[in-house]
Amino acid sequence: MAIVRWNPATEIEPLRRQMDRLFDEITGYDRGLTSTQTPWQPAIELRDNGDALHLRAAMPGMKAQDLDVNVSRNAVTIRGEHRQEEENQDKGFFRSEFQYGKFERVVDLPIAVNNEQAEGKFENGILNLYLPKLEQEKNSSVRVNIS
Repeated sequence: MAIVRWNPATEIEPLRRQMDRLFDEITGYDRGLTSTQTPWQPAIELRDNGDALHLRAAMPGMKAQDLDVNVSRNAVTIRGEHRQEEENQDKGFFRSEFQYGKFERVVDLPIAVNNEQAEGKFENGILNLYLPKLEQEKNSSVRVNIS
C-alpha cells in the first residue's frame, strides 16, 4: 500500500458541489421551477472495471448531437437538451408527463481518471463512457520481502 499525502481540499470540493446541487434542487434556483417540479436528469450507472471506470447514462429519445459531454480528472458533466417533437399541431394532449428542455448532470468520480484517453459511444439512448484510471490510481500489489 502506498503512502499518500492527505490534502483536505480534495475531499471538501466534492462535498461543496453536492451541497450546492442540493440547495439548487430544493429552491429550484435559476430554473423557473415550482416546488413540485424537479429538473429531469438521466439515470446513471458507474462501474469499476479494474483499469477503467465505465459510466452509463440512460437518455431515451435523445440524439447524440443534442449532447455535450465533458470529462475532467474528477468529474463527468453531461449537458443536453431534450427536445419536443413537432409532429401534429392540431391535436392536443390529454396528459403529458414528459419533461422537455435543457438539463445538466455532474457525476463526481471516486478516483482520478485520464480524461485525455476517455472514449464515448451513444446508441439506442444509452451513453457509454470508458474512463481509464491514472496509473497511480490503479490498484496494484507489490510483494514485500521480510527479513
